[in-house]
Amino acid sequence: MKKIDSDKALRLVIYAVLTLVCLTIIYPFWNLIVISLNTGTDTARGGIMMWPREFTWENYKLVFKDTRLVTAAKISVLKTVIGTGAQILFTSIFAYGVSRRELKFKNFYMKYALLTMYVSGGLIPSYILIRTLHLINTFWVYVVPAMFSAWNMVIFKSFFENLPEGLLESAKIDGAGEYMTFFKIVVPISGPVFASLILFTAVDQWNGWFEGAIYITNQKLIPLQTLLKQIISANTAGQLMDQVSGTAAEKLAEETLTSKSLSTAAMFVTTIPIIMVYPFLQKYFVGGMMVGSIKE
Repeated sequence: MKKIDSDKALRLVIYAVLTLVCLTIIYPFWNLIVISLNTGTDTARGGIMMWPREFTWENYKLVFKDTRLVTAAKISVLKTVIGTGAQILFTSIFAYGVSRRELKFKNFYMKYALLTMYVSGGLIPSYILIRTLHLINTFWVYVVPAMFSAWNMVIFKSFFENLPEGLLESAKIDGAGEYMTFFKIVVPISGPVFASLILFTAVDQWNGWFEGAIYITNQKLIPLQTLLKQIISANTAGQLMDQVSGTAAEKLAEETLTSKSLSTAAMFVTTIPIIMVYPFLQKYFVGGMMVGSIKE
């Protein structure tokens, strides 16, 4: 009886701690939503906690009136889809190769790949390399440098090494080559690791702003996150107001838009699309994150 009571007490403590941790994580995001739905001058007074005091949609209306938003959204979607697909394809093929025992010099390939996780040439050599490859001010600067991930390679390799050896050998006996074995056998049964790494890579691609800020000067090629960085800058509110014409601009001026209310609205506009991907891949998380944890 005492043991049962102690178990219940322990569960209550665990639930209470986890609830507190969840609230601590969720509240800052909720507060940003509240600020984005509140008028700028009222937000400047402070005290906005759980609900907007003066509700308004004008912050979001102004963000969507920025003509650069649609173009930046297209670039972000393209670089997320193409960049994620290219990285997963080339990284998984490399990982499958080094996971095979019969591959010659596999230890050299592994060490060479892992070296990139710890050693970097720095920003200036990277810029010179990108310029030499003629990737400056091109869309492919988002794709080519990110076509291989050493970290994802390690995860793929751990998963592939735990696949049944007899399954791969039977495919070879039936006449399948390495590529057919990989695409017809390995990929279909590796759903959890592929789904998890696709999501993580897509999030990284979507949130990437550095390449757009360093290697791109053409405003038509910048992604949403780089545009968000520009929106948060001090003089952006005035720049956006200039793009809004007539009575809409006068109405927004009456609402006294501030950089803080504008930036919070822009943050959610650029964040919501990638958040919507999570529910579709959630069921694969446990299988993907447990890769390599069990050895038979």
